[in-house]
This record gives sequence, C-alpha cells and structure tokens, in this order.
Amino acid sequence: MIIEQDSGRWKRLVVSGVLFIVVAAMIYKNSMLSGTIDTVFQALFASSHANTASGGRTLMVIISFLGSPKMDILWTLIIAFFLWGFKYKIPALWAICTVLGGDVVGFIVKHIVKRTRPAQHMAKDSGYSFPSGHVLGFFLVAAVLFLVVIPLIRSAAVRVICQLLLIIFVALLAVSRVYLLAHYPFDTFGAMLLGYAWVQIAEYLYVVLAPRISNWRLVHHSYY
Repeated sequence: MIIEQDSGRWKRLVVSGVLFIVVAAMIYKNSMLSGTIDTVFQALFASSHANTASGGRTLMVIISFLGSPKMDILWTLIIAFFLWGFKYKIPALWAICTVLGGDVVGFIVKHIVKRTRPAQHMAKDSGYSFPSGHVLGFFLVAAVLFLVVIPLIRSAAVRVICQLLLIIFVALLAVSRVYLLAHYPFDTFGAMLLGYAWVQIAEYLYVVLAPRISNWRLVHHSYY
C-alpha cells in the first residue's frame, strides 16, 4: 500500500488542527497579535512597490497563476490521469477527492471566518481572505505528489530534488499572495495548517477505504 498505517498520524492531526483553530479564532476575533503581525508584513510588501511593474512582480504573478485554484484542478486531473493510466486507479481517485475535499473545507472556513481582503487587493481577487485558497489548493496538490507520485520514482536523488522543488514553490506561492496584496500572512500560514490537517484525515481514509474499494469493478486490478 502506497500510504501505510501510521500511529503518529492522529498526533499530527491534533497538533495541526489545534494550531489552525487557534489561528482562525485569532482572525475571527480580530486579535491584536495577528493584526499587528499582518500589518507589519503588509507594510513591508507595500513599501516594495507591489503595485508597480517590475521583474519581481511579474514573477510573483506567474507563481500565483500557477498555484491558482483553477490550475490546481488542472494539475490534479493530470496527476490522476497518469496514475490511472499506470493502473494506480485508487490513488488517482484519492488524489481528486483529497484536493477537491480540501477546497470545500477551505470554502466553508472562509465563510465562517469572513475575513475581508487587504484594502489594496486586485479586483480579480474576490471573496474572503482566510484561508488562502491558492496556498491551500496547491499545498494539497503538493501533498498528493509527495505521497503517491514521488515514491514511485526510482532514483533517490530525483525524489529529493522533486520534494525540494515542491517545498520551494509552496513557500514562494505563499509569498506571492502576500506580495500581491491578495492575502495577509496569517491567511497563507493558516492555509498550510488546514491543508496539513486535512491531509492527515485523507491519509487515514485511504488506509481504511482503499482495501475495501479495491474489489470495485471500476478499479479492478488497481495498485494501491
């Protein structure tokens, strides 16, 4: 089985879940601590002329686009397509459910917390601010790659390189959303915490359900 039983999974879920709830509560209650930290970082990015044309801004726009919710769906479908083609049908279905399920959870949280975006945000960045949908969605895509795609690569060196590139891109995506004034720093941090907690749940569901659905005709002869 690609994703194995792990006794430490529930501990990671509790820690990440509690941290996310604390952060979400701080945002919901307009905590002075979170507000001060967010304001300081926003001021730093604003002083970098985030709204002026520059090479750095162009790079941030490209990174933000590649990690946008629409692109996350595309990446997920591409991953699922190749997994299905190589007879990893159950992991393919799990990948789709993990990303889409996480996006739904993020959408629900957004409409519970109802945090408004920074005043200078671009018009196309509509909706509530916490947590960042860009960061949450791509974090889940990266998790799928980490858990079910990269382990299939034979070369250990290539696996490490792929993991590092994913980590770097997630970090740059979080920076880009703050740089473009689409989110506050805590929006991106909260998105990572929520994504990590959701992945723990998704892994548990995989371990429990994969053996059961392996007998379905749709996924007959699937590796899992």
